[in-house]
Amino acid sequence: MSERTAAVIMAAGKSTRMKSAIPKAAHLICGKPVTRHIIDACREAGVEDVIVVVGYEAEMVKSALGDDVCYALQAQQLGTGHACVQAIPYLAQDVSRVLVLPGDSPLLTPATIKRLLQFHAEQNCAAAMLTAVLDDPGNYGRIVRDAYGRVCEIVEAKDATPEQIAIREINPSVYCFARADLEENLGRISSNNSQGEYYLTDVIGFLVSSGRGVGALPVEDPLETLGINNRVELADAGSIMRSRILRELMLGGVTIVDPATTHIDAGVSIGADTIVHPFTLVELGSVIGSRCEIGPFAHLRGVTIPDGGTDGRLAVPDSSRMVDRCG
Repeated sequence: MSERTAAVIMAAGKSTRMKSAIPKAAHLICGKPVTRHIIDACREAGVEDVIVVVGYEAEMVKSALGDDVCYALQAQQLGTGHACVQAIPYLAQDVSRVLVLPGDSPLLTPATIKRLLQFHAEQNCAAAMLTAVLDDPGNYGRIVRDAYGRVCEIVEAKDATPEQIAIREINPSVYCFARADLEENLGRISSNNSQGEYYLTDVIGFLVSSGRGVGALPVEDPLETLGINNRVELADAGSIMRSRILRELMLGGVTIVDPATTHIDAGVSIGADTIVHPFTLVELGSVIGSRCEIGPFAHLRGVTIPDGGTDGRLAVPDSSRMVDRCG
């Protein structure tokens, strides 16, 4: 990656629909906080500079996410544009591109982030953004295109006309900006809308009206763009992520006897030719070698299990109790 890119992740909101004293960014999904998944995806995509914008219960969010990122404080939650402004002073001088992502979309993959960065470079545009087509667009912002199919504006659902609400192409709030264009136009946004907030989407409108290029890249799997606003969506995202984890393990040579009753956290390592039996839970930090046999009814947390022998399997059988931090 020739240009130095920084990621700005939005994690300042209160998220009242979670009905929780715990900030949404700190809720766990497959063993890791929601926003940590986005941080790790950025890093795997090659983006080392990560700035997380925090606000509500900022110290709790920082404690959950770790100290390997930079934090910018949004003391008042005045919208995504205002949040982005808080992050600008933390950008390194030689950063030329700014990736902006929501902190509540943990299903976004490193591959998709790489595609967006490559698309931005190939298009040589001021901004590039992901879009997705959903059967139920809900409260997502709508992508408005002109007669030539070019993006002309993004309209927030609460400000949209009935015709615009009918649009199924949505804005998942994942952007890549040329830094200079972003900084120049952030100062132009206002809070003259139904929410009284400063929308980052207005920057897209300014760039279009000034003739600067804005590219739109449809995401290959719309599920990647799903955000989390309540406990139902948290569970739905967890189910999708667990399926991904189990699929990757099985393609890597691990036998999962019954995926429907097997829960394995993100970041767990399991060697080839290991068999995982039904009703097994393996939590974050566990490392299981090759040719092992786990379960059924095993609950492992932070364990290290060596490879099984060539003449037989190292078994953790029929465990109805949790094995914790054994080596």
